[in-house]
Amino acid sequence: MIFVLLAYSGLLVAIGLLGSRRVRRSGDFYVASRSLPAPLLFSTFLAANLGAGSTVGVAGFAYVDGLSAWWWVASAGFGSLLLAFWIGPRIYRAACRHDLLTVGDYLEQRYDGRVRLITAGLLWLGSLAILAGQLIALGFILKVAAGIPTHWGIALGGVIVTIYFTAGGLLSTAWVNLVQVCVKAAGFGIALPWALTHAASWGDISNAAARHASVNPDAYLSLSGIGAGGIAGYAIILVPAFFVSPGLLQKLYGARHESAIRRGVGLQGLALLLYSAFPVLLGMIAFTRYPDLENPELALPTLLSAGFPFWLGALMLAAIFSAEVSSADAVLFMLSTSFARDFYQKRLRPGAGDKALLRVTRITAAAAGLAGIAVALWLGSILKALLVFYSLLVVTLFVPLVAGLHSTRPKASSALASIAVAVPATLAVHLLTNGKGFGLITPVAAGILASALAFAATAAERTRVASV
Repeated sequence: MIFVLLAYSGLLVAIGLLGSRRVRRSGDFYVASRSLPAPLLFSTFLAANLGAGSTVGVAGFAYVDGLSAWWWVASAGFGSLLLAFWIGPRIYRAACRHDLLTVGDYLEQRYDGRVRLITAGLLWLGSLAILAGQLIALGFILKVAAGIPTHWGIALGGVIVTIYFTAGGLLSTAWVNLVQVCVKAAGFGIALPWALTHAASWGDISNAAARHASVNPDAYLSLSGIGAGGIAGYAIILVPAFFVSPGLLQKLYGARHESAIRRGVGLQGLALLLYSAFPVLLGMIAFTRYPDLENPELALPTLLSAGFPFWLGALMLAAIFSAEVSSADAVLFMLSTSFARDFYQKRLRPGAGDKALLRVTRITAAAAGLAGIAVALWLGSILKALLVFYSLLVVTLFVPLVAGLHSTRPKASSALASIAVAVPATLAVHLLTNGKGFGLITPVAAGILASALAFAATAAERTRVASV
């Protein structure tokens, strides 16, 4: 299988290098010259959203908790639909009107440079965590399926994605993602029917859940098995994360026109909802076949290597490898463009020209890839890494971004106040309740609520003072 993987990796790198020949300025790298049609938007968004969490992570979640793991990917699908028909068109119009290249550009244009700088710093920390999550999944997959030590698998995946992204940015990434989506569709589309026919049927899954002492079969086989609090917890974190993520919004900036966003991103959201059952059922099949795995996140890699014939295992290996590296390139996109635009060009060297910006962006992408490898070796857990990022992303960006798109009245003081209370409020509720929250008020929900109250109070006070 390692030879299949190396050949496939070579193909991805070749496509990325070919795409780099069309990159001559920062606008090509950052927003693909605003030239992406609906089909390329569909593929690049779907590739970015089918990553470690929605493959290896969700299969491990389903291995333990059963059918209710569906809510993880389904929440991403719902968030994508909100992006396609609500947030996306609004921010795209602003990007075209003011020639914006990053979400930081939008925050400075709408508020001021302080909001841009603080948000960029917080998201940089969180983004390294999600990049690490993708690389950890690659390490798990390669260890079980190809016998490569986890740390070498993490390094291999990090190097491959860094090379093809650094070469061409959004332009080459969009074409690489198109190939990756085709491979994912073939892999999962063939694997699940085969597994339900040859590895374990639904009846076998039900019997395994009933036999295992640690499993409540009714909860395991129910979409509501994790309870209302668990569902709300994932929905509150994940639905907003998929319409305020800078990496996704900046891909959207590359659209050819507004209707391409509605068609491409909207169809991608529906595809996520369709796909959401696939890793869940594969994780439950892995539980049926291998009920005593020490690490649930090895469920999908184990099924891949031990439960499938070689040809299907190789196809699935390529599909899952595609899932992890495509999400990793979306994070590199966010990290490199944010640092080069938000810190370098706007703070460190305001007079930097286009060529200097492009060069620094590429250097930053390479450095971020190496940093992601280091963090992955330190963290070790996929879902832990992803939840760090999603939580920080949502509580920091949700209120200032959404409110700013719908009203011109609140100013920078409101955004700064909302950011200042959001993260401390989230951490306080997390520590006080050991991460459980107060019923449906999860730590992230508390952070969003505190952020909204601070934003509204500051805006109201400004309005009152102005009227006096």
